[in-house]
Amino acid sequence: MQNKLLQVFKIKDLRRKILVVLGILLVFRVLAAIPVPGIDRTQLAALLGSSQLFGFLNIFSGSGLSNLSIMMLGVGPYITATIIMQLLTMIFPAMKRLYHEEGEAGRAKFNRYSRWLTVPLAALQAYGFLNLLASQNVLPNLSTGGLIRTVIVATAGSIILMWLGELISEQKIGNGISLIIFAGIVSRLPQIIVRAFQTYNPSVLPTYVAFIIISIIIIAAVVFVTEGERKIPISYSKRVQGNKMYGGSSSYLPLRINQAGVIPIIFAISILLFPQFFAQISAIFSPGFSVRVQTIVNVIIGNQLVYGTIYFVLVFMFTYFYTAITFDPKEISKNLQRSGGFIPGIRPGEPSGEFLKKVTSRITFFGALFLGAIAVLPIVTQIITGIQVLTIGGTALLIVVAVALETMMQIDSQLVLREYEGIR
Repeated sequence: MQNKLLQVFKIKDLRRKILVVLGILLVFRVLAAIPVPGIDRTQLAALLGSSQLFGFLNIFSGSGLSNLSIMMLGVGPYITATIIMQLLTMIFPAMKRLYHEEGEAGRAKFNRYSRWLTVPLAALQAYGFLNLLASQNVLPNLSTGGLIRTVIVATAGSIILMWLGELISEQKIGNGISLIIFAGIVSRLPQIIVRAFQTYNPSVLPTYVAFIIISIIIIAAVVFVTEGERKIPISYSKRVQGNKMYGGSSSYLPLRINQAGVIPIIFAISILLFPQFFAQISAIFSPGFSVRVQTIVNVIIGNQLVYGTIYFVLVFMFTYFYTAITFDPKEISKNLQRSGGFIPGIRPGEPSGEFLKKVTSRITFFGALFLGAIAVLPIVTQIITGIQVLTIGGTALLIVVAVALETMMQIDSQLVLREYEGIR
C-alpha cells in the first residue's frame, strides 16, 4: 500500500490530477460554509435532528444543509434529474436507444438533458424547502423578492456543485458527484466524535464498546456486499477466418449482489420527502389542504416503527426496480450471441436471457435486503440504545466505502496504465 502511495506522488501527471481534485473539494467546502443570512441555528439543528429524512438530505448536500449554506441543495437535484432520465428510458424507446446504443455521443447528449432538467428541479426543491424552513421558524418569513433571490441563489449553488463534480470526473480519479458527497460525510466526522465525547456517560460504557464493535462489523459487511458478485462462466466458440483460428477462450460475466448501489435509497427518500414539498408548494393555492397534508406527514414520520417499515419496503422494491432498468438480460444474451459467446449448458439467445434473469432476481433479493437493513439502521440503533448520539449511519457508511473502493480502483488502473507505458 505504501509503495502505491509513493508511486502516485512520484508520477507528475497523476500527482497533478490528485491535487486538482483536492483543490476542487476545498473550494466546495469553502462554499458549503457560506450560510444564507437570517437563519435560526438552534431551530435548524432541532429540525435536522428530528427526522432521518433531513439527516439523509444533509448527507447528499455534502453537509451544506447543516448550516443552510448556499449549497443547501447539494447534488440532490442532479441525482433526481438523472434518475428521472433513466426512468424515461423505460417509457420512450428513443431515450433507450440514446442511452444504450448510440455510444459516447449518445451518453453525452443524455447527460446534457439531465443537466438541463436539474435547473427546474433545483428551483422547485429550493422553493418547497425554504417554505418548509419558514414554517418551522428556521427562516424568517421572506418577502416575495427575498424568496425569489434565495431560490435563485440555492439553484445556482446546486448548478455550481454539479459543474465542480464534472470537473472532478474529468480527472478520472473517482466519480465527481460521489466524491463531493464523500467529502461532506468525512467533514462531519470530527464534529460527531467531539459530540460523542461531550455526551459520554461512564454508566453506559458497554453500550459504547458494543457500538464500536458493531460499527466495525457493519463496515466489513458493506465492503463484502459491495465487492460481492456472482460469476457466470462464458465460453466463446472457435471460428476460422482465412488461415487463422479465433475464439475458443473462456471468461465470466460478473453479476454484483448490489447492482443498484445507493440509488434505491435515494428513490425511497425522494418518495418520502415528496409529500412535505408538495404540502409547501400547494400552500399557494390552498393553505388548508397544505396544513392537512403536513399534519398527516408529521404523524407518519413521528412514528419510527411506521416510518422505518415504509422506508424498508420502498428501498426493497426500488432495488428490484432500478436493477431492472440498468441490467437487461435479453440485451446481454443478444450481445453474447453476436460475439460467439454462450453460457455452458444453456442455449444461446432467449434461454440464456431467461437464465440471467433468474440468477439476477435471486442475488438481487439479498442485495435488496441488505440495502433495506442499511437504510433503517440509524432508526434501529436509536431504538435499541436510546442514545441519539449513537446512530450508525448505514447509508453514509455505504457511500464512504463504495466511493473509497471506486477511487482506489481508478487510481490503481492509472498506475497499471503508466507501468505498461514504462515497459514500452
